Amino acid sequence: MTYDLPDVRGALTKNRDLSSLTWMRVGGPADWLFQPADMDDLAEFLAALDLCVPVFPMGVGSNLIVRDGGIRGVVIRLGRGFNEIGVAGQMVSAGAAALDAHVAKKAAGEGVDLTFLRTIPGSIGGAARMNAGCYGTYMADVFVEAEAVTRAGERVTLSPADMGFAYRQTELPPDLIVTRVTMEGAAGEPDALEARMTEQLAKRDASQPTKDRTAGSTFRNPAGYSSTGQADDTHELKAWKVIEDAGMRGARLGGAVMNEMHANFLTNAGGATAADLENLGELVRKKVYETSGLTLQWEIMRVGEPADK
Repeated sequence: MTYDLPDVRGALTKNRDLSSLTWMRVGGPADWLFQPADMDDLAEFLAALDLCVPVFPMGVGSNLIVRDGGIRGVVIRLGRGFNEIGVAGQMVSAGAAALDAHVAKKAAGEGVDLTFLRTIPGSIGGAARMNAGCYGTYMADVFVEAEAVTRAGERVTLSPADMGFAYRQTELPPDLIVTRVTMEGAAGEPDALEARMTEQLAKRDASQPTKDRTAGSTFRNPAGYSSTGQADDTHELKAWKVIEDAGMRGARLGGAVMNEMHANFLTNAGGATAADLENLGELVRKKVYETSGLTLQWEIMRVGEPADK
């Protein structure tokens, strides 16, 4: 696809390989990667960009498989200029590129409880878009409003109703660029909040392959059941359990493996292609359906085109 692009003040890179920008380290190139300097740069670019050109907003690639053929159109990745964090009373406002963990720590230091974000990989923009959650709390529970830019370059403010929050998803258009999120957390003592996050990190590291190349949980828990992390949490309808019951813990395809430590973590064990990862995931879904009658839904977003054969 050939098209003219508007002038920008940020970085605009042609045929940018995306594999280095995803946690799984797979994927082909974007036709163009745009890293806007600030909100004005982003809005002006989108307003001037031909509407026939597809746009895909990309965070830090923590919950994403980019297929081997890459992405047509323009991938927009927010960075500096979109990562500031401010706290006023119980309100926390964070640029979409701010990491979830950084927001949790900053908030805790100011006596605001957003500790559930501490162990969630990724950035706040993605957390809002996907209604990320942990330990029984979701973004929908703390969300106040968000700022965003439409595909046509219009700046909008989004209410909770506009977001359309549901389990691990929202109703936002795929080409809407979330730029800032405002949240309200409960009051807490900074030391107690920090201790809670330390405990959460230890629990996560003991049960999840945090050192491996994964994209977090691969599949949603069946029937929308959430992993609350509570002591009385049951596991009969957890994705890892039905995957294990289907005999797929440790299953391999090329360089892809269902992690031995946690069966719901699809992993690049070395040299995997995006096709290896996605095809293994589909094989897992098939086996789970055959053994349990349950159809697992992908939690990892898969985008782009397969490689030419």
